[in-house]
Amino acid sequence: MADASFHNFPFTAVAGQESLKLALILTAINPRIGGVLIAGPRGSAKSTLARGLAGVMPLQQDQETAFVTLPLGATEDRLLGSLDIEAVLNDKQVKFHPGLLAQADQGVLYVDEVNLLADSLVDVLLDVSASGVNRVERDGVSHVHEARFILVGTMNPEEGELRPQLQDRFGLMVSLSNDYSLEERVQIVRLRDEYDQDPKGFCDAFKYKQRNLRQSISQAKARLSSIKCADAIRMDIASRCQDAMVDGVRADIVWVRAAVAHAAWRGAQTVSVEDVQAVESFVLAHRRQASSPSKPSAPPSSPPPSRRPQDSLPQEEGPAPGKSLPSPQSESAGELSVGEWGSMPPERQLAVEAIGLGSSLFSEAFVPPERSVTNVLAGKQRGISQGGANLGKQPAGAIDVAQALRSSAGAWPPQQLVRRKARSGKAVLHCILLDTSGSTLSEQTFAKTKGMILEIASRAYLQREQISILGFGGDQVDWLLPQVRAPQNIRTQLDEFGAGGGTPIHQALDDAERYLVQVSRQQPELELYSYILTDGRVTGEFATKRWPGKRVVVDTELAAIKRGRARDLAQALQADYMTLSQLLT
Repeated sequence: MADASFHNFPFTAVAGQESLKLALILTAINPRIGGVLIAGPRGSAKSTLARGLAGVMPLQQDQETAFVTLPLGATEDRLLGSLDIEAVLNDKQVKFHPGLLAQADQGVLYVDEVNLLADSLVDVLLDVSASGVNRVERDGVSHVHEARFILVGTMNPEEGELRPQLQDRFGLMVSLSNDYSLEERVQIVRLRDEYDQDPKGFCDAFKYKQRNLRQSISQAKARLSSIKCADAIRMDIASRCQDAMVDGVRADIVWVRAAVAHAAWRGAQTVSVEDVQAVESFVLAHRRQASSPSKPSAPPSSPPPSRRPQDSLPQEEGPAPGKSLPSPQSESAGELSVGEWGSMPPERQLAVEAIGLGSSLFSEAFVPPERSVTNVLAGKQRGISQGGANLGKQPAGAIDVAQALRSSAGAWPPQQLVRRKARSGKAVLHCILLDTSGSTLSEQTFAKTKGMILEIASRAYLQREQISILGFGGDQVDWLLPQVRAPQNIRTQLDEFGAGGGTPIHQALDDAERYLVQVSRQQPELELYSYILTDGRVTGEFATKRWPGKRVVVDTELAAIKRGRARDLAQALQADYMTLSQLLT
């Protein structure tokens, strides 16, 4: 096997990022930890360190550990493996052609920008990473092989959120920053320049450091089985996980394994509190769902529905599967700004049952004629095609080579190409802007509005579509629900939403526009539907906006004579206008 060190920047030559180095080393010591998710902005050495990991992992049969890259555009056949067409044509035999999962067995499977990975590939990774076995039943092939690998993924949080199911499969997570001192920046540039001028000579200069680190990892790996972890340490870990309100017990399991690996790394015989604390941020960074004294730098995948100050809002939002949003901060009533409705504590109104929107919001105007309103969510494609040649109905789906060969009795080339059935459904995001100001509390309006959101979310859940909720009230703009697949337990979260204070709708519109433009740019195929639920009790003129997707403004003011300006907002957004009164009838 070729020496990969001549192709990758040496692991030991990377300046800084000690936390990430430690997380990767611990995973190399004990692959059962479950891999590392690396989050950080561009230019923070995420990919460099990830690619350099294989160069310091223990040798396998005198060869370097396999390092396999999963491209974002890979097909399921390339990942899982497929029918060996050459064997079919030459030997008339059905033979399995290994995919990337087979190549990565006992090695590293690396995914750059893992948050942008196609859902079909994410589903495969979820299944294989849980079982350690790849089962292929397709194209006339029945094959099973082991697929145990260290999964390393990198992502830029500005470009979208990672699916919670896959995020939890990563044992550890490290969040990086670009905060370098002047000396560090100079050193990084100097090292990179030396590498670019003479890659082989540069790698030779670090080969002894690489070898020493590999030996240290091998020795720590050999000590793993002898490390003792007392019940008191396990109890401490369980208590910390409980305080962080993590889902399930995977965090406990990973934490114990990481602490044992850390003890082995420092040459200890037993796990200490020092080991527990050393890996705490790695384990909880992507799992924590409640604030605690040792709050991680990375956000949880599904933050609880609390409030956070407007000045902590992200400057740019990312696309689906969604942006990783900052963890919301709880606040007391005394911290609320004084708005047009004065300083008042958030008041909750329990969400009513789904109010049945099929006759109004889910109307033919929002549903394409070929799909029934009973099985589709609001806001589907509308309008007519403009321009372009009429090519007739085009076949969809990739070529099914195996079926084409079977239908042609093995003749080559096949007499007729057979296409796989295309996947049904489109990626859809429903972005809801919810007015949570004090004026919405009259006549149980806020509760009825949450009932409408419950209806939207329930239909989105059945269609496996995404939803996000941006609340504006109390002179603050909060992501009450990050961009996620519509949750089944949405009502519980809706009941937690409170209302009070003023109406910062202009800031909310700016944030939503920036967010949806970014989403559309990153995922052009994503269908976007925006719902602005407000009573329009605001001052100031609305700036004309034209953000992507379909838009509807729902006037939640129930009075016969409207004091709000929701209709003006609909005109500024070039959106459909509806009233909550219409939807309730």
